[in-house]
Amino acid sequence: MRIKAAVVNKKGGDFEIKDDVELADMQADDLQVHMVATGICHSDEALRKGTAEIGYPIVLGHEGSGIVEKVGPEVKDFNPGDHVVLSFYGCGNCINCLKGIPTQCLNYAANNLSGVRPDGSAHFTENGHKVADMFDQSSFTTTTVVRERNAVKVPKDLDLRQLGPLGCGYVTGSGTVFNTLKPEPGSTIAVFGTGAVGLAAMMAGRISGCTKVIAVDIVPDRLKLAKELGATDAINSKDEDPVKAIQDLTDGHGVDYSVDTTGVKAVMEDSIKALAQGGTTATIAVTDQHVDLDTWNDLCVSDRKVVGVNMGDSIPQVDIPRLIRFYKLGMFDFDKTEKFYKFDQINQANADSVSGKTIKPVLIIDEDYKPGK
Repeated sequence: MRIKAAVVNKKGGDFEIKDDVELADMQADDLQVHMVATGICHSDEALRKGTAEIGYPIVLGHEGSGIVEKVGPEVKDFNPGDHVVLSFYGCGNCINCLKGIPTQCLNYAANNLSGVRPDGSAHFTENGHKVADMFDQSSFTTTTVVRERNAVKVPKDLDLRQLGPLGCGYVTGSGTVFNTLKPEPGSTIAVFGTGAVGLAAMMAGRISGCTKVIAVDIVPDRLKLAKELGATDAINSKDEDPVKAIQDLTDGHGVDYSVDTTGVKAVMEDSIKALAQGGTTATIAVTDQHVDLDTWNDLCVSDRKVVGVNMGDSIPQVDIPRLIRFYKLGMFDFDKTEKFYKFDQINQANADSVSGKTIKPVLIIDEDYKPGK
């Protein structure tokens, strides 16, 4: 099947929208999905520019939303016409998947970051040559084929154009708080970086009952939005020392929990130094930077912990419906972070994401889609 897709042909190259990409045939447990929209994530940019690398040419995108067109004979829970959000693929069979931790799937890299389908075949080809995929879905396409485990059914009365980023950015930030840190009501949390992931973590901290939810960034407009979405305090780290400011806001103790979404060396180190005794920080950015710590003073004496978190330790089929319920209650207003772009504006949308001009760009792939249909 010939489709239109945004292809990156070389490391650091622009997205090129091509209409001669061939989509692989469906397998027994596959869904064929008509793409309506997709978010752009910083992980896409990391793979485009080569901070992380799968191979080139590649079709990126992993925050897709769309409508099921066909289902394979072994598909049990989906039917044509279902509205879905796409997320990562967990094999379901390894010991960690069976424990209910698909983000720690022993086959995670092979299934999501190898550039090919789980059986090793090519997802996409162009002129007979393999084009790598991402997350076993590649949502920068007009149509894609995914495994049943990639998909999460969502209500048809919601706007599919808004929902795609629930599959990565929003579930990563919120899941880091809900599933990993699990802050107690009355505890305190600071979130470093108020992009889509950071704001999702911040809203999750508010939902969890944290009495101090502190947003840290260098962009005034983002800090203003953070306050609108429930931050109790906002710190511009360009104007003041965030560690001292956090200590001042917490009677000199520091926060019980912190989340770094920036991947910037100095900021990651601040997220640790801002912790109270016994506190925990979660580092969740895709980055090639490292941190320098005085293990004894920064960690041991203060009994602080640093944890890495992949995809918010989430189970998409559980966590995404939970976020939708919070959204309907007015507790998780993720749509306020989004801005729509046309598919052929993908390079501008990505540039606006990198510069911070737009928190969460969303590409509208099907411009004829009508919400609620």
